[in-house]
Amino acid sequence: MSEDSLFFTVGSLPNHKSNGEVSFPVLLTPNPNKITKPVTNLTEAVKSNRIWLDSLLHQSGAVLFRGFHVSSASDFNDVVEASGYEDFSYGVGGAGSRSKVIGRVYTANEAPPEVDIPMYHEMSHAPMYPSKLFFFCEIEPGKGGETCIALSHVIYEKMQQKHPKFVEEMEEKGLIYSRVLGDESDHSSPIGRSWKKTFMTDDRTVAEERAAKLGMKLEWMEGALRVIIGPKPGFKYVEVKKHKIWFNSVAGRFEDNLNNDPLKAVVFSDGKLLPPDVFDDCAKIFDEGCVALPWRKGDVLLLDNLAVLHARRPLITLPRRVLASFCK
Repeated sequence: MSEDSLFFTVGSLPNHKSNGEVSFPVLLTPNPNKITKPVTNLTEAVKSNRIWLDSLLHQSGAVLFRGFHVSSASDFNDVVEASGYEDFSYGVGGAGSRSKVIGRVYTANEAPPEVDIPMYHEMSHAPMYPSKLFFFCEIEPGKGGETCIALSHVIYEKMQQKHPKFVEEMEEKGLIYSRVLGDESDHSSPIGRSWKKTFMTDDRTVAEERAAKLGMKLEWMEGALRVIIGPKPGFKYVEVKKHKIWFNSVAGRFEDNLNNDPLKAVVFSDGKLLPPDVFDDCAKIFDEGCVALPWRKGDVLLLDNLAVLHARRPLITLPRRVLASFCK
């Protein structure tokens, strides 16, 4: 485990897992042994420890800041800015419905709180995706609503052990994703962003131009649009770590008013359906390998999007408000 810094005490959650020699996630709290007084201003602490924090994130994949004075979206935006990471604007191509709050801060996925959101890498379906994610708990959940995180290379290894032929075929052929977007956003769905918001225009010609730049194919329907993405690899090789990660949306079998056949949402590049048991086994491996984070007010979570998948458990008791920010 990395040593404490002048500003932080390094610890771990009771339900943590290990990523090499460090905890997953790493828990950082104000250092009570600071010479003058503990620094509870997270913006100051992050700005003064950028290199150390980046190294810690590289080692663990997830860093949870707890016990600092972060109480509003504006405070959270200041923390994100202090990190020095470049802004990744959640614009063209994102599937989830979000609203901009302030600066670099957005709402988390606006699907109803009782909806379960399966494990995924942010925008893994798109040619451009954020490398780092910030989350902030503005309002602590009553019960449930945990954010779950899992190490992607571990998921890949376990899926390869469980379904070696499937993983081999996936790597050989690649995957094609398909989803239908409405003219208007469906806030009851985790992937209910309208085509107008997805491509940030209400002009079909402009949408087609922007889709083409992202390698997406469009099929116009009455009152809706089918978006076809791929073929895309179902994994990524992370050169700096010398391992493969589970960089796909195989487990994301979402159903809504426009997408009612989840088996066809992700297929091999030749159109062949994926083996049905793969979905259930993948979900089980996620559950076994994840760490569920029970949010506390003021928590800030930093994730490496090329190391960690994340998910949301259903909220049992209101309220809950978690905000997000994306970095290149």
